Amino acid sequence: MRKTIMVVATALLTAGITVFAASPALAHGYVSSPPSRQAMCAQGRVPNCGDIIYEPQSVEGPKGQRNCHGGVARFAQLSDESKPWPATSVGTTVNFNWVLTARHSTSTWEYYIGGTRVAVFDDQGRQPGATVSHTVNLAGFSGRQRVLAIWNIADTVNAFYSCIDLQIGGGGGNPTPTPTRTPTPTPTPTPTTTAPGGTWTAGTFYAVGAQVTYNGVLYRCIQAHTAYAGWEPPNVPALWQKV
Repeated sequence: MRKTIMVVATALLTAGITVFAASPALAHGYVSSPPSRQAMCAQGRVPNCGDIIYEPQSVEGPKGQRNCHGGVARFAQLSDESKPWPATSVGTTVNFNWVLTARHSTSTWEYYIGGTRVAVFDDQGRQPGATVSHTVNLAGFSGRQRVLAIWNIADTVNAFYSCIDLQIGGGGGNPTPTPTRTPTPTPTPTPTTTAPGGTWTAGTFYAVGAQVTYNGVLYRCIQAHTAYAGWEPPNVPALWQKV
């Protein structure tokens, strides 16, 4: 009996060590502007996205992936080309803005259109800030294109993935995306207004300029996002600014 207990305990301990070793890096992030596919899902702009609506920052998979879901099966909807993904109208120079909910030392940031790498930024193992912006020249491409943005972590085998649908040649900057097809409406979190006094609430989509109170302090949203537990205004200065 004692021997049996020892065998079971050893097996459980081994399984626990395996799970711990396989756990992802404590780093998360996604492209918020122009809105990536996970950002569109989190904002309720695309129907039937599954789990990604709750954690747009969690598309983490082994390096070398060339798909929108990072090889993570539960996020496979991000690679479903039959979905009505809105395309953002941009010029040939685009600023891609990342929101990092946890920061980690970084090797490179890569941007692909199809099989062509259109840009790479080498951080040489440095830890990024809470937000990261890259200016990418997309001259030579026009019309509707899908950009794959990759954040390669320096000290793990993993990377984070974001796909961004663009209509290149439709104007400069990063204006509000124009849907190419009208999606079926889905329930979305109630947006806040810009009037002060509302209480910060997880699960709510906040537009730039929205004002909320948290622990008696007034904050203004400086980066459009859907709020999640752990993203309280004092915890994410990249998203909120004291008024």
